Amino acid sequence: MRVGSFVLAAQFPGQGQGEPLHRAVRSAEVAEEAGLDSVWLAEHHFVPYGTCPSAVTLAALLLGRTRRIRVGTAVSVLPATHPVALGEQAALLHLTSGGRFSLGVGRGGPWVDLEVFGAGLEAYERGFPESLDLLMRWLREPSVSADGERFRFREVPVVPRPSESLTDAPGPEVVVACTSPASVRLAAERGLPMLLGMHVGDEEKAEMVGLWQRHAQDCGRPWEEVYGAAHVSAGVCQIADRRADAAEALLKSMPGWLRQGLDAHVTVDGRARQMRDPLAYTELLCGLHPVGTPRLCADRLSATSERTGITRFALLAEGSGDLAATEDNLRRLGTEVLSQLR
Repeated sequence: MRVGSFVLAAQFPGQGQGEPLHRAVRSAEVAEEAGLDSVWLAEHHFVPYGTCPSAVTLAALLLGRTRRIRVGTAVSVLPATHPVALGEQAALLHLTSGGRFSLGVGRGGPWVDLEVFGAGLEAYERGFPESLDLLMRWLREPSVSADGERFRFREVPVVPRPSESLTDAPGPEVVVACTSPASVRLAAERGLPMLLGMHVGDEEKAEMVGLWQRHAQDCGRPWEEVYGAAHVSAGVCQIADRRADAAEALLKSMPGWLRQGLDAHVTVDGRARQMRDPLAYTELLCGLHPVGTPRLCADRLSATSERTGITRFALLAEGSGDLAATEDNLRRLGTEVLSQLR
């Protein structure tokens, strides 16, 4: 089992925009010190829900600050960027980090980002498969051209080629954020592992893994790829000597952040979006994920792994909104929880 940290760089009420970014950098350093396997970085635009607008840029900084831990994006929003530009950045980080970079990509949402970056609603609604396929060709082939609906260009060489890494990996790992049967099928057809969100529980994640396996089998994927795919489960982790204290820490801080962050989302076409109730959502997360004593957290992770077959986790440890508390949470995750899992 491989356990990592999920970093949103969340801006809690009363905080400036620099504070969550400082907490994000410091928490990644502490995650490595605590023995965690990975750090996964979220990306958001124009909202305090998360103040990191470029997960791949922050990943570059953290790869330079660390020596062992894997750093991934969770996720880079593919409709808002050019797949070749993102592929070049991913190849650069893969080669210069010794293969420690993972590229998580996702569709994002129908937000105003699409207007600002000139992608348009079409890129979100129908353009994701084309973008993903172009990205994967860039990371796997020596030269690439495009003649699709959205991207058209003459053949150009891939520089730098990620396959020329000194590691055994042919290129950076690519993970796809999946929230629907359509996205599960998209990932399975390409043999790409899934990143499953913290808003769904074990039963739904197990169903998505099963669906992925069926689609992958139908596509003729080899047995070891179908049943050995390294999917990632996102969640929340808060550790205390009593479960009530761990839940209370999150219930005091997270609803304010969620209310402020979720309310700030603006759709590109004016469509109404139903946002979750912040308190109810926090309570849901406390029930779904490792929130409580170290023993309870270890049992919760083990149970999720057994029910879903997932062995990689990205856990949000910054739910208190406080740097010192986040650092302590990460250290306890490493020393008191991972030791029981191992």
